[in-house]
Amino acid sequence: MTGDLHCHTRLSDGSTGIEDLISIARRRHIRCIAITDHDTMAGCVRAKRLGERYGIKVVHGAEFSAFDYKRSRKVHILCYRPQKPDRLEGLCKRTGQARKKASIEMIKKVVQLYPVTPEQIIKCASGSTNIYKQHISKALMDSGYSVSVFGELYDKLFSSKNGSCVVHVEYPDVFEVLAQIKEAGGIAVLAHPSTYDSFDVMEELVEHGLDGVEVWHPRNSQEDTQYLINFANENGLLMTGGSDFHGMNTVKPIPLATCVTPNENLIKLLEYKQAEVR
Repeated sequence: MTGDLHCHTRLSDGSTGIEDLISIARRRHIRCIAITDHDTMAGCVRAKRLGERYGIKVVHGAEFSAFDYKRSRKVHILCYRPQKPDRLEGLCKRTGQARKKASIEMIKKVVQLYPVTPEQIIKCASGSTNIYKQHISKALMDSGYSVSVFGELYDKLFSSKNGSCVVHVEYPDVFEVLAQIKEAGGIAVLAHPSTYDSFDVMEELVEHGLDGVEVWHPRNSQEDTQYLINFANENGLLMTGGSDFHGMNTVKPIPLATCVTPNENLIKLLEYKQAEVR
């Protein structure tokens, strides 16, 4: 059995609903998935129930947004199987509020440039726990200004370097996020280290209790993957893999199970004994 342990749905910035995602997994003969929406675990109970109906094992998870203030880089940490998920609600709420604040400012800028309304954008974000840049882009698509979520217009407006409408979210410190995941009895796995050049902070996170690293990811080079395998083995870390599935909300097509966690590593994650929390 293999598992895709990095999947997003409409609850955050994906385009696919929970039930559709689980249905796709069954058709792809993937028997285990983790739904890891950004900074929310709102769909965990429903996902587990639907997984039982479809014969798919669903691992409770989330992908937490953080910031490495020492190096001024974003960092993402995947959280799996928290024993006390309620202890993560404050972190989810805090980041959600920061994201909402940034989204409101971006919407104000966009509606001054294009004849879209906040109501149109909110409609595109229906079902999500927040408004993401992808939802604003979808509203612009519906108004005829683009034919894809990502592309020239998206970069013009939302490029992290020089986008005319981008407003950066203030994320919590990465070590604080790691600590809260551990306090909740979760398994903390560093997501896609190559995406945000998280290799340096990865070594420091190990010293603070990091449990694993995402080794298999669509944006990894072969050299990245081998480096991460060696690093995980040297430090006794769990190794995971996933497609980082977002449905159509991606720069290029990445179907479910483009990358997976091999059976041996999946079993280690499912049998991993976290420290008891009280």
